[in-house]
Amino acid sequence: MSETRMQVPEHVAIILDGNGRWAKKRLLPRKAGHVAGSQTVEQICEDAWNLGIKYLTVYAFSTENWKRPQDEVDALMKLLRRYLKDCIKRSTKNNMSVRVLGDITPLDEDLKASILELEEVSKDNTGLHFQVALNYGSRDEILRAVQRIAEDVKMGKLESSQITEEKFSSFLDTKGIPDPDLLIRTSGEERLSNFLLWQLAYTEFYFTDVLWPDFNKAELEKAIAYYNKRDRRFGGVK
Repeated sequence: MSETRMQVPEHVAIILDGNGRWAKKRLLPRKAGHVAGSQTVEQICEDAWNLGIKYLTVYAFSTENWKRPQDEVDALMKLLRRYLKDCIKRSTKNNMSVRVLGDITPLDEDLKASILELEEVSKDNTGLHFQVALNYGSRDEILRAVQRIAEDVKMGKLESSQITEEKFSSFLDTKGIPDPDLLIRTSGEERLSNFLLWQLAYTEFYFTDVLWPDFNKAELEKAIAYYNKRDRRFGGVK
């Protein structure tokens, strides 16, 4: 008997949560959890593409994360440096296009240079479109978009009557990227935490108690199975 083929979402967004708790359960420092979490990101990129997902967006570092203890922030920045360098090689090997969402201006110059290099060398790759949200907050993103729109109106480049949903979206960090079909959040938390507030308007949400470093292909398939059970409607009569 043939099995019904699952519909794979085109774009999956993930809030990576639980690295610290994963480390605490193992009596390890929090940075060990972040290292394990970064390794999970690498594997999930490969799994997502093999499953047929075209866009994957992960929430790696929020605008609020600067409030964490300084030693943890320093460890995260050190890990980010290493990850970006590795990602340049990996994006070429795996034909992956990488884009960073968020305001990178507060980052150190070497990090900004690595981000720009990564985006440039991978921009024409035709495999997985991988977005990493760094120093990202959705309210900040929307405010930055509004400021750019206001400046264009002031300069006479844009009429207020031309500001449609589509036009507004073109000023966001996610310009040219389809809105997520499925949002996954790990570790049992059930909130958006200032992530893609505009883009998630019609997205299905999937919450799991699995801590991010333990998330794997089987867990991703569970999320996709849940997505397939949803009766997707975009307005209209039920």
